[in-house]
Order: sequence, then C-alpha cells, then structure tokens
Amino acid sequence: MSLNLQDLCAKSRKVVLEAGAFIASQVGEVATAAVEEKDLNSLVSYVDKETEKLLIDGLSKLIPSSVFFTEEETVERQEGEWRWIIDPLDGTTNFLHQLPVFSVSVALQHHEETVIGIVYEVNRDECFYAWKDGGAWMNDHPISVSPTSKLSASLLATGFPYYDYDRMKAYLEVLTFFMQHTRGLRRLGSAAVDLAYVACGRFEGFYEYSLNAWDVAAGVLLVQEAGGKVTDFKGGGDYLFGRELISSNEKLHEDLLRVIQQHFS
Repeated sequence: MSLNLQDLCAKSRKVVLEAGAFIASQVGEVATAAVEEKDLNSLVSYVDKETEKLLIDGLSKLIPSSVFFTEEETVERQEGEWRWIIDPLDGTTNFLHQLPVFSVSVALQHHEETVIGIVYEVNRDECFYAWKDGGAWMNDHPISVSPTSKLSASLLATGFPYYDYDRMKAYLEVLTFFMQHTRGLRRLGSAAVDLAYVACGRFEGFYEYSLNAWDVAAGVLLVQEAGGKVTDFKGGGDYLFGRELISSNEKLHEDLLRVIQQHFS
C-alpha cells in the first residue's frame, strides 16, 4: 500500500483539529467527580476518552487497515503495517485546571518508522506537523530549530517527575546545573508541546524521563524534520519506548548529553 504522506498529513490534520475543537469546547465543563486517577498523579476524564474515540474514528477512515497504540486504550493495541500512536490530551492536569498548555499528539508509523507527526496546541490554535523528508511546519509556515550554539544563551524545557522518584537525586543535580548555566528552564506540562517548541526554535532543548511513546512520537519527528537531534540519555536511539529523551538543535546536543550523563547512570 503506497500513500502520499503530504496528502495524508493534510487529511490527518483535519481530524486532529476537529478533536482539538471538542477539547476546547469542554474547558471548564468537567466536574471534579468526573475525574479519575489512573495512577499516582495521572488524571483522566471523559474528555480524554471521547477525544481518543474521535481520533480513532477519523484516522481509521484514512487507512482502514491501520492499527492504534493509544494512551487511554479505548481500542485494543495491535501490531500492523500502519500504526497510529495517539495521546488525545497531553496535559490533562493543565486542562482540568484551565491552564495552558495542553495538546493533541498524533503520529503515524509505517513498519515502526514514524512518517507523520502532528501536535496541536489547543489554546494558541497552533498546529505543528511534519511528514518524513517533508520538513516541519506550523500553520502552513516552515519551522526550524534554534541556531543558538551556546548553552549559556539557551532556554530549556523539562518535565517534573510526578510518580517515578527513584532518579530524583540525579534529576535535581541536572536541574541545578542548567539553572546556573542557561537562560532558564520551563516546565509546561505537555511533552508534545515541549518538542514542538524545540522544533520551531522557542526552546533550544528539552529533556525528560518516564515518558511514554504517545507523549513523544509525533514531537520527535517534528524535531528531526526541523533539523534537530533526538536521543535517549545514553546518546542512542531508544527514545520512543525507552522512557527517556533529549532533544535539541545539533549544536547543543552534545553539551546537554554530557551534563545528563554525568548524573544519570
């Protein structure tokens, strides 16, 4: 089965934007009693689940034979030639507290290679997208990573550990170093948006551990197609299912990797 990735990306974006519109319509509408705690500090509501169903329904029509790997597991996970990796609402806690930032993240893989990535940040109506070898885009404008080459001139993003505290000492040591040697750090609460912001040059780099594939699959392709680099904490390629990730422009990646490797074994 041969598909035009640019055309498929455009059709997929329409599905993602419709899902984002539903999320926007539900801001402030979710009652406290309707919120579930899946795991420690991991929240979910009907909005996550209904958004996921909307995405599955729309995307399955684009590739009827495709399978899905989703956060809320509203459909059985299967293996297949074409696989969508979906986070229907990345930043659920922000959404429930009516705080930006939160997003929809959708990636498409062909034989386990990511070929389309879409991240839609609902609050600013910014849709970031990329297809394999097609560059990275935001609302029809091409984007690229930051040209900054000095760590001291960089702005970084990270995510705070919210359940996996075994590596807290190393995390705080790295945080301390970057606080003292960069222009600052930000914690937005949506890894998908953090990666999109690296892709468009708003952040010079982003790192985090305890991530899931649905958090990062789309954003990783954005960074790569925007001219950036993504690795795991060892400098290797196990960032999708390895639960740890560093992304940046090429110029700063070795500096970020060196600092993180000094503290994370």
